[in-house]
Amino acid sequence: MDKLPMALDQNCSGASEDFPSLLRRKGLRQTPLDGPIAGGHQPFVPTESTTILAFKFSAGVLVAGDRRATAGNTVVYDRADKVLEIDRHSIMAIAGVPATAWEMARVLEHSFQYFRRTQLQEMRVDGKVRALSKLLRDNFGFVMQGMGMVVPIFATYDFDTNSGGRLYFYDAMGAQFEVTDYAATGSGSPAVRGILHYANNWSDKPLQRLSEDEAVTIALRALDTAAESDTATGGVDRSGKIYPLIKIVSHDGIATLPEQKVASIFNETVA
Repeated sequence: MDKLPMALDQNCSGASEDFPSLLRRKGLRQTPLDGPIAGGHQPFVPTESTTILAFKFSAGVLVAGDRRATAGNTVVYDRADKVLEIDRHSIMAIAGVPATAWEMARVLEHSFQYFRRTQLQEMRVDGKVRALSKLLRDNFGFVMQGMGMVVPIFATYDFDTNSGGRLYFYDAMGAQFEVTDYAATGSGSPAVRGILHYANNWSDKPLQRLSEDEAVTIALRALDTAAESDTATGGVDRSGKIYPLIKIVSHDGIATLPEQKVASIFNETVA
């Protein structure tokens, strides 16, 4: 490993390269992901999910995700569920490896249920946020091995402080950041953030004043725009009639928008 410091010094300008990739490029590390799979000649490529978004509007927090899951340049599944209900007022949207993310969602769900049944009250928002942060930190060993990365969005409703909808995004190490207006992660997120920023600052009214139908329109436009430039984002499949999954968290709980309504709004205001 005496070559490692030199390798790091020579690569100090390439800040965008992750540490495992640097080690592999220098021939200092190899994982099962780098080699051929049994009986084949192709390396293992994990399934990944993108793109997700969330923003506050007049009735609460809207959380949406496209339905595509990919492995490299292969479309594995076009009806993946990336917007997961954790409890009656909490949603976790996932970008990254779905196998890891779904397991995190199950652990969170059971943790919140256990707390509610043993303490006879809901866990506070700060506790929910930190619980997800801890799961991400515990998973960081797999991230360093080049697999298992999850970058989620967490939306919930805060009854304790009367602040209404709360929205957080995370990095792969578990750092959480509360946002006032919107969040987006995944490979299509740059285009999504551009759409949401424009809509929030220069449209007729900001995101937090939109009605439900107007908010759904913005979400569909953002995901459809992302799909134009990002092959991993499914957007709206017009031929297959596959639409993004959209949920709304509010004072009354979580509502999943029927596919018929999403299709109707898309045909009237987007297509």
